[in-house]
Amino acid sequence: MSPLADAAMAVRKDLRNLAIIAHVDHGKTTLVDGLLRSTGVFRENQDVADRVMDSEDLERERGITILSKNAAIEFEGVRIQLVDTPGHADFGGEVERVLGMVDACLLLVDAVEGVMPQTRFVLKKALGHGLRPVLVVNKVDRPEQRAEAVLDEVFDLLVDLGATDEQLDFPIVYASAKEMRASRELPPLLDGTATDFRPLLEAILEYVPPPAVETDAPLQFQAVTLGWDDFVGRLVIGRVERGELLRGATLQRVDEEGPQETFRATKLFGTRGLGRVELDRAHAGEIVVLAGIDSIQIGDTVCLPGKPEALPRIAVDPPTIRVHFSINTSPFAGREGRFVTSRQIGDRLEREALTNPSVRIEGTGSRDSFQVAGRGELQISVLVETMRREGYEFAVSRPEIIAREIDGESCEPVEDVVIEVPELYSGSVMEKLPQRRGRLISMEHFGDRTTLTFVVPSRGLFGYRTEFLTDSRGEGQIHRTVRGYEPWAGDLDSRGVGAIVATEVGKATTHAIFGIQERASLFVSPGDPVYEGQVVGENRRAGDMNVNVCRAKKLTNVRAAGRDENELVTPARRMTIESALEWIEDSELLEVTPVSLRLRKRLLSRSERKR
Repeated sequence: MSPLADAAMAVRKDLRNLAIIAHVDHGKTTLVDGLLRSTGVFRENQDVADRVMDSEDLERERGITILSKNAAIEFEGVRIQLVDTPGHADFGGEVERVLGMVDACLLLVDAVEGVMPQTRFVLKKALGHGLRPVLVVNKVDRPEQRAEAVLDEVFDLLVDLGATDEQLDFPIVYASAKEMRASRELPPLLDGTATDFRPLLEAILEYVPPPAVETDAPLQFQAVTLGWDDFVGRLVIGRVERGELLRGATLQRVDEEGPQETFRATKLFGTRGLGRVELDRAHAGEIVVLAGIDSIQIGDTVCLPGKPEALPRIAVDPPTIRVHFSINTSPFAGREGRFVTSRQIGDRLEREALTNPSVRIEGTGSRDSFQVAGRGELQISVLVETMRREGYEFAVSRPEIIAREIDGESCEPVEDVVIEVPELYSGSVMEKLPQRRGRLISMEHFGDRTTLTFVVPSRGLFGYRTEFLTDSRGEGQIHRTVRGYEPWAGDLDSRGVGAIVATEVGKATTHAIFGIQERASLFVSPGDPVYEGQVVGENRRAGDMNVNVCRAKKLTNVRAAGRDENELVTPARRMTIESALEWIEDSELLEVTPVSLRLRKRLLSRSERKR
């Protein structure tokens, strides 16, 4: 905020702006659901889906929050504007942007898991914005809860992150978001006397500071998030920092370099509950949606004409990995997708970079290929799946890390990795992560489970998640967050196993697969179309193996019941986007269409690969 000598400062006692931050799966979205229900946003008989804030199909399927969401509730005459943020570090760009719009944060911590990697990540960002946390210890209804120990963990984390005395003096609320119960003391929740969310709402009004704003100063509004509406065009979401924003007013977009174009505010929206309502005006401190300009970028400031004053740009951590998106050049190209040209793919990627500052798009010297940099494998895979569902067809390369030069030394991104695993399987983790240049930081035992903390280079984690789930029989959990940059840790071993590569075009047959499956794990089933150069399976040993999976059984006139083999085929191993990106090597690509995911060699011809 840039105070002016003649500007009148005012406190908006009728308003609170609050972000909800937490590690993934600690209950942020469920908590928001409970707040919406307990404040009467939904009718008693209204049928509302669980996790109503996760409105995207991908968010519901994966059970994660990808995009930050806004909601507004009313409690005792005060409008509380809530922002539900992602918990995954891969979507940290969303967290960093929205924290600039709020005055405090609701820090949610699981009463069983306690402080986790993303807890540290999001809390560090919140403290950097000067926000005071309101701690909510969630899931205290679980029999294995350890709320008091978790409280000590949070305090130690705040001290470790350099919190101020004011930030260390945080209020505590114990809650069961699923049961919509909260209490300022733990016993009422445990004995069942706490029955509603009122203690949490009262703590928000008491401890979240109302926005102190300049009401009579010239307008300042910063673009924090961008969206799109088919009827009104580009949507700009942000907070009115000072002054007043009027619908229909003539405004000016300003960036760090000075005044830019003038435009008219065609629409102005606010949030009530989960709905969007049209406004005639918005005052300082309110989070609103503005329409009327398509060329605006995240971080730009909207001012009155003739009174340009840009707000500081929004700082976002740089990407850590990159992949190449290119047109699909396989023999099956164009069969299943609607958008297949390099122009269509490039336009879509540019739109993504416009709305998401943690994604960067660069040229590669080829008109048919684009370099896409992001914050992690999950963010890249979500972009790939989103484009696939929109009808795009393309190929993606293996992810590679982005190294940085620090003090004359080549450095690479490293991650904090916290692994929870049954004690029986901890040995395989302690054996394999050091082979991936990981170093063990701590080991703790909780009953029959072990928690291991490692620091591992990001590239050392490519392909490890699938291997870990196999080693732990699906009973382990792995949590990752970017720690920073450290000197290059040295070379890593490659995948260790080869690929089964098709040599013919046609359909896979039961006879051919039956003859191969003892030596390989197949990615295709009988009847699946294949082409030369397609990777149809994983070899059991190092080195690629070229096979004809379209080979049919030779027929003769002689038949004997005892001589014919009963050809039983093992079900194919179906790859997801994440597992495929983890599996492929530099010489391979993932072919993505709205219908299929195929692995292939860059050079399809066997003779070309041999040369």
